[in-house]
Amino acid sequence: MKTILTGIRPTGNLHIGHYFGAVKNWCKLQNDYNTFIEIADVQALTDNFNDPDKVRKNVREITIDLLSCGIKEDTTIFIQSMIHEIAELTVFYSNLVTISRLYRNPTIKTEIRQKQELFGNNGESVTYGFLGYPVSQAADITCFNGELIPVGEDQTPLIEQCREIVKKFNSIYGETLTMPEQLLTKTPRIKGLDGNEKMGKSLGNAIYLTDTTEDVTKKIMSAKTDTNKIKKDDPANPEVCMVYYYHKLLENKNIETVCNECKNGTRGCVACKKELIEKMEEFLTPIREKRKYYKENPEIVDNVLKEGTNKAKKQAEETMNKVKNSIKINYFE
Repeated sequence: MKTILTGIRPTGNLHIGHYFGAVKNWCKLQNDYNTFIEIADVQALTDNFNDPDKVRKNVREITIDLLSCGIKEDTTIFIQSMIHEIAELTVFYSNLVTISRLYRNPTIKTEIRQKQELFGNNGESVTYGFLGYPVSQAADITCFNGELIPVGEDQTPLIEQCREIVKKFNSIYGETLTMPEQLLTKTPRIKGLDGNEKMGKSLGNAIYLTDTTEDVTKKIMSAKTDTNKIKKDDPANPEVCMVYYYHKLLENKNIETVCNECKNGTRGCVACKKELIEKMEEFLTPIREKRKYYKENPEIVDNVLKEGTNKAKKQAEETMNKVKNSIKINYFE
């Protein structure tokens, strides 16, 4: 059985973009692969170092979200900071990658540009840890012999960077590390309620798995629709309407009717939004019920994390021994 390695940063609760963009797929993959899910608290500190309490608190919250979405309790969910071998590998790998190569990584270039737009056009906002993120991610993947890495297209450059590191290490020290392959997800990045290509907390355009019925109602009623539809009976273009977008996302069986009535002007936006609220509530209700169960039984969540971290630790130790034997620094063996 092949091993899959994936992860998520504990910086806040999951929203439906996380679910449809990644977690839903993880729930399917766990049935056919040896699955490792990393709660990447160390990586979360790259831009939350001044707020460690936020990261610490969200380790358990993210785990509850994952379990509530359908990740099984016996799937290996582990805490990154408790596997010190990842940090060791990161140090070793950092000697195989130049600064200029890191700056050329398209994903890093995009994120650096975003930081510069926020903090000014200089390097003061870019930390060593942030720039070296692809190196630490390579350590995450190889530490557990990750063979398949589920990612979206925007993450492809990071996987390619990892493959470069593995190739270079193996060429110097022999066939030691497992070469990972990316497993592209079919679901594109989920748009926000405002039509933005990205859904996120900072943008205020996300529906969270923890949202109440009141929250969901308020958010959907303010969702972007076709601005050319002025009156209730005006025909509209559903393809530019976020309400229609979410109807499709939730696989509303009534989707053809929604589309036709919108185009013909026989469906008002308020009625359409109310129907979407019902569908969203049908989706969120079982997740809320599971979240309530795990919140009331924190010992189950802690046990999942402890067992998963212990399993991951054993695998990491095996990998680290192989690496040290390859570069011949196990002095007392």
